[in-house]
Amino acid sequence: MPNNITSQIEPQTQSKEGLLARLVHREGDVVLRDGSTVRVQVMRPDDEQRLFSLFKSLSEDSRWLRFLSLGKESVLAEEAHRESAVDYCRTFGLIVIGPEERIVGHAFYTSLSEDHAEVAFAIADDYQGRGLGSILLLQLAEVAAANGIQTFEAETVAANTAMLKVFRESGFHTEIKATAGYLHVSFPTSFTDEAIQRFEKRESIASVNALKLFFNPRAVAVVGASRKRGSLGGEIFHNLLSYALQGPVYPVNPSADVIQCVPAYPTVEEIPGPVDLAIIVVPARDVIPAAKSCGRKGVKALVVISAGFAETGSEGQERQAELVRVCRAFGMRLIGPNCMGILNTDSSVRLDATFAPDVPPPGRVGFSSQSGALGLAIIDHANSLGLGISTFVSVGNKADISGNDLLRYWESDPGTDVILLYLESFGNPKKFSQIARRVGRAKPIVVVKSGRSPAGARATSSHTGALIAASDVTVDALFRQAGVIRTDTLEELFDVATLLANQPLPRGPRVGIVTNAGGPAILCADACEARGLQIPVLTDESQKKLRALLKTEASVSNPVDMIASATAEQYRETIRVVANDPNVDSLIIIFIPPLVTRAEDVARVISEEVAKLNKSKPVAAVFMSAAGAPDELRAGCVRVPSYRFPETAAIALARAARYQEWRERAETAPPRFEDVRREEAAGIVATALERGDGWLKPEETAALFACYSLPLIEQMVVDSPEAAALAADEMGCEVALKAIAPGVIHKTEAGVVRLHLRGAEEVCASARMITEQLSSHGQAPTGFLVQRMAQSGVEMLVGVVHDPQFGPVVACGAGGVQVELLRDVAVRLAPLSKEDAAEMIRSLKTYPLLTGFRGARMCDVAALENGLLRVSAMVENIPQIAELDCNPFVVHESGAVILDARVRVSAVGPRPLLGVRA
Repeated sequence: MPNNITSQIEPQTQSKEGLLARLVHREGDVVLRDGSTVRVQVMRPDDEQRLFSLFKSLSEDSRWLRFLSLGKESVLAEEAHRESAVDYCRTFGLIVIGPEERIVGHAFYTSLSEDHAEVAFAIADDYQGRGLGSILLLQLAEVAAANGIQTFEAETVAANTAMLKVFRESGFHTEIKATAGYLHVSFPTSFTDEAIQRFEKRESIASVNALKLFFNPRAVAVVGASRKRGSLGGEIFHNLLSYALQGPVYPVNPSADVIQCVPAYPTVEEIPGPVDLAIIVVPARDVIPAAKSCGRKGVKALVVISAGFAETGSEGQERQAELVRVCRAFGMRLIGPNCMGILNTDSSVRLDATFAPDVPPPGRVGFSSQSGALGLAIIDHANSLGLGISTFVSVGNKADISGNDLLRYWESDPGTDVILLYLESFGNPKKFSQIARRVGRAKPIVVVKSGRSPAGARATSSHTGALIAASDVTVDALFRQAGVIRTDTLEELFDVATLLANQPLPRGPRVGIVTNAGGPAILCADACEARGLQIPVLTDESQKKLRALLKTEASVSNPVDMIASATAEQYRETIRVVANDPNVDSLIIIFIPPLVTRAEDVARVISEEVAKLNKSKPVAAVFMSAAGAPDELRAGCVRVPSYRFPETAAIALARAARYQEWRERAETAPPRFEDVRREEAAGIVATALERGDGWLKPEETAALFACYSLPLIEQMVVDSPEAAALAADEMGCEVALKAIAPGVIHKTEAGVVRLHLRGAEEVCASARMITEQLSSHGQAPTGFLVQRMAQSGVEMLVGVVHDPQFGPVVACGAGGVQVELLRDVAVRLAPLSKEDAAEMIRSLKTYPLLTGFRGARMCDVAALENGLLRVSAMVENIPQIAELDCNPFVVHESGAVILDARVRVSAVGPRPLLGVRA
């Protein structure tokens, strides 16, 4: 859950202005149960008058339930004054802004003691029953918990069933005590797993209801419809008519009476019937007035095709922000701007609100594209492949509706089995990961994410930062952990989608290859094994059957090469044998047209035999000819995906197999460490931040690591060569000496490390030599680090970089001075599960060094895993850790030790409140 460290350390000592500044970052839009949006803001003293207006607007029943009286105006004014006089810590409030800047909801707590507070809510009558109370309760609890409030209490009348329902269904462990006519409710402010799950379910319901307005409208208006075919307004209106939308389509154009044989209206407001969805395709300067007109009409969903918004610069960004403000004011949801529209092939809807020249066939694939131009190509390519689409969305600038909303919609859509996404950017990658993990357990998500280039990489000074910068390994990590299938190209995306949409998932990695030519089969086998698939030898029984039906020149072990003379019937019998072999999980069938056997006959046989498999094993076909796959391959009740080259089929199958492996893996939560001293760690970082952003002192790093039981080697920080000598004497063992100096990040490279020193005299002399060395470069050490010399082991790296979008990125790899040369690193996003940590370590090329390579002793891999998990927990709890290096993290036969550790902290802004759209 979101956790802001500055709120954990004596918030009473911060000024009101400082506390407010910390909290305003959390403000934002939230989605209500019906799909509409409102804005949640922190209560300020100057909101008093608007809060008074809310109290006055409440019905007598609502006043009684809120104030335990009918509340005269003077009483309401006094209460508004009291509840708006917040200090942002012991007293705090949230307000909800609806249309016309009206306050439609309010939540407030005031402390009763050090860790208890009384809580109260007021919801405008016309906003009750829309989930607003639940949102405010969760967000208020989040702030209260951060400010040290552990328990909420509320006094309410027994008749207040609505608020009692909110408390009961929140997922908090609620205690209710009854007195005469009243109920006393108390519950902890800390989030339970049940509370989080219920909130996520509420968010999903809100997203689904919002998108139903787009995909299943009762009536559609096209603002900017045109009589001129070839124009955007003309083509969109034509497509809506020609695809036979199951409802009225209204053209809106003040310059025309009739458009494409349909009476036109000068404005949306003059349309006689209700309008659910409006498609706006007018010049950018006219979009805002058109949107306001739609709002006054009561339209609830807008698709803005028009360009000229955030993609064009600062003026366009302001125009887009104003468009969003208009939509919020009228309770409308928005797709776009700068998009190509939406499409729903459901026969009961038949919505084509795009300007594409063709409509893809109906099917069970949901597709979202962030690029409008690519959207056109996508629809055209889907047509050529016969890939059926359920719904298509061009999200454009994603000013409102995003890929996360669409994932939630497709999760609940019974007409969608496979989800395809073309992404150029993330709005909220953390949320994407959470949703994708859940959705991917039932429906595969296939993504092309552009932007693999190093442009715009962060400038970092740690080893970890250098390994992670200039790449999109964070995106790869997110997709890997969330079970998302990432493809490198759009063509590969369709290759995988065609397989997933038409064939079952493979039960394992073993592939049977059937071919009439040896060369393509070898290429196919190589491609399979290069991507983690296996080419097993068929059973003796299967080989015996194949020898009986094929020529003696044929190869029957796997790949099965039937040679060029193979007939269609031999294909049939061979497919049956290989498909029934217990060593085979999936099949790739390759055909190169010889002189005698017709491709059409082979395609017919493949289609018939695949149908008989009854989706028990996936089958991919490869027809290596300029003509491509014959139509017979798609003529039966089961469609068989076909590819031009064997490597393409192997790659698609490998991605499907890897996804199935992820889906079958048990989902586990990150471990919780009972010995962690979280508050103490927060205090160490907060104290360091008083100096400003920067690296922790060695003693601060040691204290921080001790709070999370990270095995930092025994060490002492001293301020002079003489003190270093005394420290070495006190340790009474062989020591290492390291200088501490401003700007010296990599100590070994700077030559300020001395190893295997014995006795005070040797340590003192070495410290003086280092001082002279630094002085010759205009530097002076501020101190020395004296460490116990560690026994040898395998040197690893454990590190973290805090990505501004993705949060903490955890890295594990080969460590020591050659870390950036070897670049053997695995990356995941925090928080890590035990499976994540184990997978990271075992994926390294240097992993054999930990498991007895060439007769070496086995190392304690569990100790390294434990270190990874504890680092992950620390950086997840303390988002102000910007960079962290444990290098080397030396793994021994028993246990592990960190020889060098550095931590950089930064006063990053807190994450948004739970539920706020980011």
